[in-house]
Parts: sequence; structure tokens; C-alpha cells
Amino acid sequence: MSRREATTSGYGVLPAVAILLIVALNLLVACGDKPKESTLPSGSKVLALGDSLTAGVGVMPEQAWPAVLASRTGWEVVNGGVSGDKSGDALERLPALLEEHAPVLVLVTLGGNDMLRHVPEPETVANLGKIIAMVKEQGAKPVLLATPKPSVAGAVFQNLSPPEFYRQVADEHRVALIEDAIPEVLSDPAMKVDPLHPNADGHALLSGKIFDALQAIGYVR
Repeated sequence: MSRREATTSGYGVLPAVAILLIVALNLLVACGDKPKESTLPSGSKVLALGDSLTAGVGVMPEQAWPAVLASRTGWEVVNGGVSGDKSGDALERLPALLEEHAPVLVLVTLGGNDMLRHVPEPETVANLGKIIAMVKEQGAKPVLLATPKPSVAGAVFQNLSPPEFYRQVADEHRVALIEDAIPEVLSDPAMKVDPLHPNADGHALLSGKIFDALQAIGYVR
């Protein structure tokens, strides 16, 4: 074998192969990136489906994060939070809310009371999946917001975190997940009116975090 043949058949082709591999990997990454959602114009109807964290226990209605988000985005945000609701309770009342308000976007903030009342995790996961499916069937876009798991250590060390099942639900149903906004706010004692609920400053901070997340998703500019 000549030196030229050895170069052509062996080491000499490695740079070209490496370049082709890099190009292919870049194409795979680009194809895997989820495109941003379309921006929702001012006046869009949005439903905030949740429990006391959404209802705004401990603050005035206009201080709760859905109202603050509405003022910042120009959307009409319906506060569909009911204190004490578990995921199953919200699932039962969702059809009437969807029929009455016909939202284009639904922010699902549930699961906290399920954990506090020891609802089996598979039941919570199933209920959240049914909620997301129902929202999609009505032609609306769901976004899931995680709440932190109850933790004495997390509260003491100001480091609350969401349980893994939120990521499981989001991945399975291919919906956007705002994972850290509520846990981060509730980790700060200065942002809470009691151990479980944000104060007015906490709701303002939470609204800002939700706004930033929705902006990254594409719903707001």
C-alpha cells in the first residue's frame, strides 16, 4: 500500500468524518429544540386553576398572583383558585370553568393539598393528566406549575423543592412546566403570610417569576 493510499483509506479521512459528525449532532439538537409558543395578545382569556395559593389566601384579591399577572400582561386572568382544593376537586369543576370562560391558556397549580392530605401519588398524577387532557380537548394550552413537597428540613433551611411527579406529568403529556417559581417563593419566610401561603410581596414575586417563565415559553413578550 502506498503512502497516499494509506492516508486516503485511514487517518486522512478522520477530519472529514469528525466534521460530518459535528454537523449531524448540531442538526439533531436544532431539531430537538421545541419551538416557542405564539404570543397571546392583550385581552386573551386565561384561567388560573388552583387552590389557596392561586385564590390568594391571606391577601386582597387584587394582590393575588393571577390579578398581578393580568395587570402585567393585559390578559383577562380568571382566578379559578379554591382554598382546600385537591386535584380531584379541581378536576370536577374544570368542565364548567372551561365552558363559561373558554380560556386560551390554563395555568394548572395543584397538588399541594394532595400532598398535605396524603392522597396517593398515582391518584394525583392521574388527576393532573386528566386535567391537562381536558384542557387540550377544549383547544386551550395547559401550563403546569409545581408546588413544593411538604418538608420540615426544606422550610428550616429555606430550600423547598417540588416532587418529581410534576416533571413526570409534564414529560408524559408534553406540556410546559414552571418548576421552581412557587418553591422558591415559599422557601423565603419574608415572602409568606403563614407557613403555606405567600404574602402580598410573595405574590408579586411569584407573578414576576411566572411572567418570566411564560415569556421564555413564548406566551408573552
